[in-house]
Amino acid sequence: MPILKKEVDLNPANLFDEEGPLSTDEGQWWALYTRSRREKELMRRLTSKHVAFYSPIIEHQHRSPNGRLRTSYLPLFSNYVFLWGNENDRHAALTTGCVSRDLEVTEPEGLVRDLIQIRELIELGTDLTPESRIEPGSKVRVKSGMLTGRVGIVIERRGQRRLLVSVDFLQQGASVELTPCDLELLDG
Repeated sequence: MPILKKEVDLNPANLFDEEGPLSTDEGQWWALYTRSRREKELMRRLTSKHVAFYSPIIEHQHRSPNGRLRTSYLPLFSNYVFLWGNENDRHAALTTGCVSRDLEVTEPEGLVRDLIQIRELIELGTDLTPESRIEPGSKVRVKSGMLTGRVGIVIERRGQRRLLVSVDFLQQGASVELTPCDLELLDG
């Protein structure tokens, strides 16, 4: 049982919906690199200021020294929060004291596609593993099973075949175990 419940990782909740804030061209994306272990504090402050953001949070379970199973909710990408907004929203984030630096996203379509894919995997309840670097492999699309339609790179970890879904802008990603399914090889 978690000590603290899962916090808001997407604000507003309809950020990625067709009718959501992204449907207008009145903003842009920034990747905010936070000070150490300040992602949740930044998200709380942005929520109170009604600033749009996304930072994927995953459930992490581990055993305490006395054997109890502990559940905590950790950012999938340590030290990163993605902000959607205008210069005023960016300034509001920078003045929180939680941000070390900000990076303007030059290819927002790719970032949004990657973030939506990560969000869908989290919502499916898959057991995601953070991957700190992208390894060479075959780019594939899953044709059957629970992960149908997902695009990623096949990697092998500890003898398991896994699908690596990456956020190219960060050169990081998350992997999920591939159960028996059909894969379609993609070019490039």
